[in-house]
Amino acid sequence: MDKLALRLLLSERRASITPESQGLSRPTRQGRRARGLSQAQIDQILHRAPDTYGRLESGRYPNPPVDLLQDVARLFRMNEQEWIALWRYALGQDPPRPLDFRSGEELPGVWQEILSGVSHPAYINDRSWNVLAHNAPFAALFPRRRVPANAMRWMTVEPAARTLLTDWEAAWAPLVLPQLRVALAADPSDKTLCAIEQDVLADPVAARLYESASAYSHLDGDERPLRHPSLGAGWVTMCAAQPLAAPGSRLIVLVFHPGARRRRGRAPSLRARADD
Repeated sequence: MDKLALRLLLSERRASITPESQGLSRPTRQGRRARGLSQAQIDQILHRAPDTYGRLESGRYPNPPVDLLQDVARLFRMNEQEWIALWRYALGQDPPRPLDFRSGEELPGVWQEILSGVSHPAYINDRSWNVLAHNAPFAALFPRRRVPANAMRWMTVEPAARTLLTDWEAAWAPLVLPQLRVALAADPSDKTLCAIEQDVLADPVAARLYESASAYSHLDGDERPLRHPSLGAGWVTMCAAQPLAAPGSRLIVLVFHPGARRRRGRAPSLRARADD
């Protein structure tokens, strides 16, 4: 627990919520000039015992329950980054799920400008693998530049994918299908992912591979064969990152290297240079 950081985060957010916005009056007792809600008012709003919130803000509440953190975060209208910070300061770990179940479904528009500046094929999918944005080199991978609405559905059950994704059954499906399993484990109620899983199970080949695939596959850094529509056979290295504003979303960059043979060796790992 980082008591100082926790107190600063909570007291700052508490000061931004006016009592009037919660149907309460501002305390008038002498000596109180602090902005925002009082600690006692937060206990009142959240129907908690006296000093519950005060213990949390001051760091006197070891292992605070998830429902308390969630109620406080929602009252304070925290964004996803503040929600993550709250967990790290109070419990020393990341939260198991986003504060808002809709998080990961949208991105700031500037990400399209960023994608357009990337020379490699690149796209961003949301937490359900719907394609939120992409660049022109990525669109060039598809007939008539028609980018599929959902990347996971396309990779797992669309027949056209098995032409572009070379050796789909051996080189792609065993690595892609575990990603579907991981996504469903994170949110079993996701209707889009559930529908994709049903489509996979209805496909005899995909279903067999889905049932026998490993439980987890590391996406970032994988190298897989791909037949580029204009550049021909080659290998693509998958590079993945997560936009912080949308938990569960992914930025995927495909670094394509033409040639029938896989490259020998990999680029060296990047490390911070030690000070002289």
